[in-house]
Amino acid sequence: MLGTTKNYLFIIVGKNDNPIYESEFPVGAKKDQALSQFLIHAALDIVDEQIWDKKDMYLKMVDTFNNRTYISAFVTAGNLRFMMLHDAKNEDGIKNFFTEVHEL
Repeated sequence: MLGTTKNYLFIIVGKNDNPIYESEFPVGAKKDQALSQFLIHAALDIVDEQIWDKKDMYLKMVDTFNNRTYISAFVTAGNLRFMMLHDAKNEDGIKNFFTEVHEL
């Protein structure tokens, strides 16, 4: 992740931990796909724990990797998990994005 370009990987994960949708921004961003999937999968365990402790659907930043890659999460009432892997802190923007996707 070079320069000041902000990279995002958005994944919707189903009830059975199956990926339903995946999209990266900007399109064609250079990153290690296997590492990204590993980080998202590892963060699912944290999300499953936090679901019971928090009342909000937006769980904020649930995990970090090397202090420069962050994972934020949102859980719907139907137990779909919206996961965002990102390299810039932007909690308000990510929360708004999750909320808009949820309202679709």
